[in-house]
Amino acid sequence: MRRQNLGAVLRYVHVHGPTSRAELTSRLGLNRSTIRALAADLATAGLVTEEAPTTARRAGRPSLVVSPRSELVYANALSIEPSRLRAARVGLGGRILEIREAPRPRGMSPADAVTELAALVRDMDTGGDDTLCAGGAVAVADTTRDDDGTLHVGGADDTLAAALDAELTTGAAGRRGFVAGDMADIAALAEHTRGVAAGIDDLVYLHGDTGVSAGIVTGGRLVTGHGGASGKVGHMVVNPDGLRCGCGSRGCWETEVGTQALLRRAGAPPGTHPVAVLRAAAMGDAAARDALRGVADWLGFGVANLVNVFNPDIVVFGGTLREVYAGGAQTVRRRLDSMALPASREHLHLRAGALGADAALVGAAELAFGALLSDPLNGAAGQ
Repeated sequence: MRRQNLGAVLRYVHVHGPTSRAELTSRLGLNRSTIRALAADLATAGLVTEEAPTTARRAGRPSLVVSPRSELVYANALSIEPSRLRAARVGLGGRILEIREAPRPRGMSPADAVTELAALVRDMDTGGDDTLCAGGAVAVADTTRDDDGTLHVGGADDTLAAALDAELTTGAAGRRGFVAGDMADIAALAEHTRGVAAGIDDLVYLHGDTGVSAGIVTGGRLVTGHGGASGKVGHMVVNPDGLRCGCGSRGCWETEVGTQALLRRAGAPPGTHPVAVLRAAAMGDAAARDALRGVADWLGFGVANLVNVFNPDIVVFGGTLREVYAGGAQTVRRRLDSMALPASREHLHLRAGALGADAALVGAAELAFGALLSDPLNGAAGQ
């Protein structure tokens, strides 16, 4: 019970930031003496600080403020994205302390990226001997594309995590094991914990880059499926007479809403970045606006099917779909309203992700902090 209570206090200040003992007492349903003892134990372990508030709000002895030690307690968060590799040192409390990145050449597999990722981690400032590395996690884009257009749908696995452990066995950055997960799942975790879906326990997060994937949270728990390979919604067939997908099927959703669909509809020359089409649409270019409208309509089509199945409270759009939704929200909603069941749409919110390009790194850090937040004193003592 004490371990659970310690975890509850640490998790609260990790998510909500500096919090007075009085608020912790109220929010967690524990008495004042228990909160005082728990906060003292966490402070002794070097995980939090306790300080008097800078301004007293009422007469009497002020309640001490418990704050996460963001500069000294951190996690290593990594992401393997379609065109780049990123590494961040993220402090307890969710603050990104520093970021490093390198290009990811086409054809580089997640296994091939391990050496470069390890170099990015070593390049970051670990802060000295008094710091605590809570662990590491890597978010992996689950779709890559060859030069001939062939798609490879894979993702994270235990082999990748083990390879990172092997590369980072020395120094503060490598004393705790890595965990790995698919990018959409990890970004969903980030938006659920710190983003636009904070406090919402039923959500669908849609991530678009080379492909389209979903992170699905029901009842506050991430749906991962057998072997963690769920969420490949980009390969949901929506148009049986549509284009051949790089996966070998025909009419997959991502052939209608992915970056290639946007470029194709806009008649963009090879090498054009999809952001250029989105910007042109915002500036009033007719071809770009028609392209965006077509992609947004298919986006609403797929979302309608997903909400009929999962009945979430919110759908969050991330990656390139964030910009597609921002530019075509009315079209998405119109298609959704014409297809989704009333019981699935009347309460539904559609939102662009709040964490932007850093969602995967923030989510990876949350994953890495999991063991420490579950058992704070043992986690701190193990360093």
